[in-house]
Amino acid sequence: MRAVLPLLCAAAWLLGAPALSLKKFHFKSWMVQHKKTYSSREYPHRMQTFASNWRKINAHNRRNHTFESTRAPLLHGWGREKHNCSATKSNYLRGRGPYPPSMDWRKKGNFVSPVKNQGACGSCWTFSTTGALESAVAIATGKMLSLAEQQLVDCAKDFNNHGCQGGLPSQAFEYILYNKGIMSEDTYPYQGKDGTCRFQPGKAIAFVKDVANITMNDEQAMVEAVALYNPVSFAFEVTDDFLMYRRGVYSSTSCHNTPDKVNHAVLAVGYGEDKGTPYWIVKNSWGSQWGMNGYFLIERGKNMCGLAACASYPIPLV
Repeated sequence: MRAVLPLLCAAAWLLGAPALSLKKFHFKSWMVQHKKTYSSREYPHRMQTFASNWRKINAHNRRNHTFESTRAPLLHGWGREKHNCSATKSNYLRGRGPYPPSMDWRKKGNFVSPVKNQGACGSCWTFSTTGALESAVAIATGKMLSLAEQQLVDCAKDFNNHGCQGGLPSQAFEYILYNKGIMSEDTYPYQGKDGTCRFQPGKAIAFVKDVANITMNDEQAMVEAVALYNPVSFAFEVTDDFLMYRRGVYSSTSCHNTPDKVNHAVLAVGYGEDKGTPYWIVKNSWGSQWGMNGYFLIERGKNMCGLAACASYPIPLV
């Protein structure tokens, strides 16, 4: 059974310029730094948005000092609807461990593809999907591929995905399985908008044999999967405080841990611990200038922001 409702992704930021120090962080200097100009009609709205986000940064920093947040604020939003993220029926059987205290697939070899940028399209689910499958193929064969997110945006709608309006990695893996393959980024380039399906079976370069769906809320099973098998796709709830993330272990009291609230899909490529706080190492799809070179750390072991609600990874056909 596939999930009834799609995940609606948090769309990418207006990235591209370095963060400003808090002391110099005011609207006009931000405009100069980012080479922004606004009409007299648009200026008040932009300034109001900036001021609102600035207040949120200060409020969050007063509440929570577990991570630094000096990133310039977003000036356009993302889909705020909440959707049920029940994954395909669980089929992953967890062992008893023990597992290594830390893991980072990036340090094991060329097993994690470069960070990509979804742009304004709510296609996070496609980047989580391709990232997981790119890693799975690399681990199995030693060959790193770059797979076509746009194919998933355009073609995976029969599997209850909705292009730039959202989807789920578990359902995208199923699409690739039954569709008999996914093309490369080169032959099916990313457009960042909904389009007509242009899949060519003869140009498929990666294939899925099966999908491992981890039992809902079994975060220890996610640890096992990442430790022993593959980076794992998961979804969680992005709230305003996460948007200001820059570095450190993210932890929030404003998000929920239920599957009906998640709104962004990402890829866990490892885990570790910092000063007694366990964390996940997570690859995002907002470009390499966001966060820690496109990555973030999020507290592990508490189902933080619902991150254990619908985790999965593909078993490649090689």
